[in-house]
Order: sequence, then C-alpha cells, then structure tokens
Amino acid sequence: MDQEKILTQIATILTHEQLMLATAESCTGGGLSFRLTSVPGSSVWFDRGFVCYSNEAKCAMLGVNPLTLESFGAVSESTVREMAEGALEHSTADFSIAITGIAGPGGGSAANPVGTVWMAIAQRDFATQVHLLQLSGNRTEIRDKTIKIALEKLVELLPTKAEKTPTI
Repeated sequence: MDQEKILTQIATILTHEQLMLATAESCTGGGLSFRLTSVPGSSVWFDRGFVCYSNEAKCAMLGVNPLTLESFGAVSESTVREMAEGALEHSTADFSIAITGIAGPGGGSAANPVGTVWMAIAQRDFATQVHLLQLSGNRTEIRDKTIKIALEKLVELLPTKAEKTPTI
C-alpha cells in the first residue's frame, strides 16, 4: 500500500477516535516519527517520539530494565516490548510503536545478523503485539523497509474503538 495513503489512514483513525501515538525508536533514528509528523495536523494525534539509540537512553527515557538488556540484548523481543510499554508509561499516548534492530553495515552477529529488527505496538489495557523482521539491503534500505512495515502494522492495529475488546 502507498505510504501516503497509510499515513492518511493513521491520521484519520487516530483523529476520529481521539487517540494519541508515541514512538520509541532505536535503529530508525527518529525516521518513523519524521514520517508520521510529515502529515499536516499531526499534533492532534502525535504525542511524542523517543529516539533511544544507546542502552542508557532506553533505560533512562523508557524505563527499560538494565537486566533485560544484559540478559537479552538491545535487539530482542523483551527489550522492544519494554520500549513500547515504556513509551506509553512516559507519555500521554494511547498507542506506541517501538523499533530496535541492526541496520548495518556492521554490528550484526550470528544471533542477530544485519537486518534483524524487532518491532512492538502497545496500546493501553491491551496485549502488546511484537514482530520480528529479517530484512535485507543496505542501511538506508533496511531503515526504510522497517518504517514502511511499522506504518503497515500500525494501521492494521488501529480499528475503531467499537471493534476493540480489552485483554483480561
């Protein structure tokens, strides 16, 4: 789907439902927030973006547990979940989307090769959705693909309030 169309859908749904969004980004370096706030009027539905590249920033700004980083690493399901949930706790947003990964060209390992990206979408009072991506390309391509997929995943999880049922 066209990225402009997705951005328009996100803006329309969040505005109609009077919901706010926050982002927590590592490997995309604020690129997702940039794309979201390129939509005129985004201040109605975009609360804030956290760019937390270092582990220290993830802990200080999002409340990621240092033991999570020590045990699982920055590029992990546990870390991205804590990033997304921390973005909600440290904002007034109703939804958050978090991204952590390895865009390259260096930094990869056997366990987490370049192109490994974890993404999580959290909503207050609902279960956090987590996705693992294995992407190919150079640094710019991996970051652009990640942002595109993040927008697609977000619009999929933004049905109207009437369609939502809380987790127990």
